[in-house]
Amino acid sequence: MALVHSSRNLANNTSMRVNCTAKAVPFQIAFFVRLLSFSLIVGIVLSLLTSCSRGEKEPEPEVAVEAVKAQKQPIRQVIRTDAVLFPKNQAAITPKILAPVRAFYVNRGSRVHAGQLLAVLENKDLAASEVESKGSYQQAEANFGIETTSALPEEWQKAEYDLKAAKENYDAEQKIYDSRKKLYQEGALPRKDYDQSLVALTQAKSQYEIASMHMAALQAAGKKQQLKSAEGQLTSAKGKYEGAAAQLSYSEIRSPIDGVVTDRPTYAGETPPPGTPLLTVMDTSSVIAKAHIPQGQAAQLKVGNAATIKMPGSEEVTGKVSLISPALDPNSTTVEVWVEAANPDGRLRPGSSVALEMVANTVNDAIVVPSSAVLKTPEGATMVMIVKEGHAQSVEVETGVREGDRVQITKGLDGGEVVIVRGSYGLPDKTKVKIAESQGSGAGAANDKD
Repeated sequence: MALVHSSRNLANNTSMRVNCTAKAVPFQIAFFVRLLSFSLIVGIVLSLLTSCSRGEKEPEPEVAVEAVKAQKQPIRQVIRTDAVLFPKNQAAITPKILAPVRAFYVNRGSRVHAGQLLAVLENKDLAASEVESKGSYQQAEANFGIETTSALPEEWQKAEYDLKAAKENYDAEQKIYDSRKKLYQEGALPRKDYDQSLVALTQAKSQYEIASMHMAALQAAGKKQQLKSAEGQLTSAKGKYEGAAAQLSYSEIRSPIDGVVTDRPTYAGETPPPGTPLLTVMDTSSVIAKAHIPQGQAAQLKVGNAATIKMPGSEEVTGKVSLISPALDPNSTTVEVWVEAANPDGRLRPGSSVALEMVANTVNDAIVVPSSAVLKTPEGATMVMIVKEGHAQSVEVETGVREGDRVQITKGLDGGEVVIVRGSYGLPDKTKVKIAESQGSGAGAANDKD
């Protein structure tokens, strides 16, 4: 009993001498101390005294983080969107005439070439009309040949005869006048006979001039108009024949492009409704993915940029940007973009929905970190936390191109810095950190020695 009292007194005296421990020991601890053996109390007291004598501090807290190195590597600015596939070329062939289908020469899936005969409509009436028009045309050609090579018409023949007679009469009167004039001058002919011969010569000359003028008028106007009339008849007949031949040709349905028949809704013997395509031919050797993207993204693209078309259940197909619309879609205020890709094996089917990736820009030697490493401060600045001499340090940065879970750092890092990718949110500066094994992507993992 005395030994227990002695232990209690010693413990109480010792606790008063220990100033480096807490000034007030909780009631629970005091109760527990009273239950310990004297030897344990002595050991605790000696340990406390030793620690106080050495002046040791509490260990600095350490936070476990994941980190990677900021590396220099290529990074691409990729614009992703959904698109719909269209054929490079397409022809929905609608007949120009309304008639039943006499025969089809192709089926859906048939490969055809430009100019190939695909179907024929009933055309017996058109063939007969073409034969009739051809005969009229040939007749007009013959008449035109006759008009241009035959002798002068009757009116022209009469005019020529009148001109010839007037010329002969004029020549005869001229001889009579010359003879009588000589006799009159010699005094062997009366004045009256001389005057009569002069009057007759004047009349003959007048008739000759009138006949000449008539003939000239016929040659200048009559023959020209007659030839023009014959030429007009020939042209009219030719036009009717060509029209009939065109109508007949419309009954033969030919492919305007190389491609494959993708639709043939009508059967032989049926009359297709007006304005309804009889056949649809598509050129699927190349396809065009058409997408609508925001104006800001479209401004970053150029014709010729590399692109990738992804179709569910199929491998990726590479292509190029072939068109960027110069105007916005008035309904969606977006820009239509086309990506063309080769499709030799027909894997890409027009009408399918696909995922489209277009490379707007490529930086070959960029400083890249995972996007999870980039933080925003309350002031709106962009920063990352790096590990320097075992402690966290914030660095303000500027970002550039983003690709997936990677981002380019354009200012603030030189490459090679150990960047915290997990555990940096809310982490104060100068905090001691321990680097755990990183599971991030986009840069190399950092070990504990970095």
